[in-house]
Amino acid sequence: MKVAVAGGTGVAGRRVVEELMRTGHQEVVLSRSWGVDLTTGEGLDAALTGCEAVIDVSSPSEWGREAAERFFTDVTGHLLDASARAGVGHLVVLSIVGADVVDVDHYFGKRRQEALVAAGPVPWTVLRATQFFEFPSQVLAGASGPVARVPPMLSQPVSTAEVAARLVELAVGEPQGHAAPIAGPERFRLVDMAREVVARRGDDLVVEEADERPAGLGTGGLCPRGEYTEGKETFAEYLRSVRP
Repeated sequence: MKVAVAGGTGVAGRRVVEELMRTGHQEVVLSRSWGVDLTTGEGLDAALTGCEAVIDVSSPSEWGREAAERFFTDVTGHLLDASARAGVGHLVVLSIVGADVVDVDHYFGKRRQEALVAAGPVPWTVLRATQFFEFPSQVLAGASGPVARVPPMLSQPVSTAEVAARLVELAVGEPQGHAAPIAGPERFRLVDMAREVVARRGDDLVVEEADERPAGLGTGGLCPRGEYTEGKETFAEYLRSVRP
């Protein structure tokens, strides 16, 4: 099957592309470096020619509410229009567990994305996932000075590779609407994961937990409720396999 990957050069996108190649599918990367501008739609029609499915793992570079809502409105609109013109039969979107209940700026954009896809002309599946194992390192990358203050987040982190495999599995199957979410096998506070990353690096950065804001971030709002697909890889196994 020929499958396009929106955001195919990002953390999740690279894994999705690898999984498509591993399972014998033909991948098409939708990104600026491959001649496609998702925010304007430039290059999309040509890139989607012959594609049977699209997996959207794109993400904005800015995480404020206005920027997130603008990005997902523009990108989703262009993907829906171009996919309909190309006869794409399935649009699979990666979203976030808790994006519908926790009022983080970026999540307002994901809500907008989900609503547009559900109302759009292309058969669809939305897969909500918890934070990736890479997330603590990404948060720490923004630290300046000897102390890093991280959000008071309770998470059930998951392997990016396992999320990618699930996205591909969904894409080659029938549209499901909202699929069962995917999460890892353990729950952690972000501050504890970040401290493990710092310890593995062997540096002296001090990690502290910030005050809770918004409500629900640190009390399980980002963890799955009800049935979900549970990943197998643990955070400790991930840390042993990479340099955070």
